[in-house]
Amino acid sequence: MLDALSDGRALTAGELAFTASVTPPTASAHLGKLADGGLLTVIRQGRHRYYRLASSRVAAMIEQIMLVATVDGPPRYRPRDPRDNDFALARSCYDHLAGRLGVAIADAMIGGDHLVLDDDAGAVTSKGAQFLTAFGVDLGRSGRRVFCRPCVDRTERRPHLAGSLGAKLACRCFELGWIERMRDSRALKITGAGRNGLREAFGIELAELTRPDKAAGWPHLSQPNRAA
Repeated sequence: MLDALSDGRALTAGELAFTASVTPPTASAHLGKLADGGLLTVIRQGRHRYYRLASSRVAAMIEQIMLVATVDGPPRYRPRDPRDNDFALARSCYDHLAGRLGVAIADAMIGGDHLVLDDDAGAVTSKGAQFLTAFGVDLGRSGRRVFCRPCVDRTERRPHLAGSLGAKLACRCFELGWIERMRDSRALKITGAGRNGLREAFGIELAELTRPDKAAGWPHLSQPNRAA
C-alpha cells in the first residue's frame, strides 16, 4: 500500500485494499497503524477519507528499502509481469521522475553541463539555469524542501533527480503532455509529443530507452546514457 502511494496521490482505503489484495477491514487496520506512526496523512472530504504519504522523505525511505531488498536481500523468484517493462521505463517516484527516463534526464543534464550532482546533493550551473528557465521551470525556492538531490533508482540502480527541482521537471513534462499516468500503476506513458520533446530538449531517444537489452533485464544495472 505504501508503494502504491509513492506516486504522491491520495487514495481511499478501498482502493488500497484492492491494490494489496486484502479485505477493507484489514487495509483499514494497517492504514490506521501507518497513520499513527507518522508515515501517512489522512485527508477528510465529506464522508470520504483519503490516505497519502506524509512527506517526500517517506517516499524516499520506501524507495531505498525496496532498493536494499532488491540488491542486498536474499534471491527470490518472482514471475515476470508484462507491466514490469512499463514500470522500469518511466514511473513516478513520489512527485519526480524515475526509471530509465528519470535517469536519462539526469544524465543529459549532467552531460550538458546543466547540473552538478554528487552523492548527497546537486546544484544547477549558470548554463543550466538558462536552460531550465527557457524550458519553463521556475527556479525559485520555497519552503524547507531540498532543492536538488540524487535518488538512487530502484530498477536502474543509478541516480535520478529528486527534491523540488525533480518535482518541477516532472510537473513541466506533464504540462507539456510528454507523459501521462497509466491506470492503477506508478508507470508513466511517454506520448508522441514526449518522444519528440525529449529528443529536442534533452537529446534522449525513446528507441534507446526501450532497447531489448534494457527492457529484458529488470531489475538491472544500466550504463550511462549521456546526451551531448
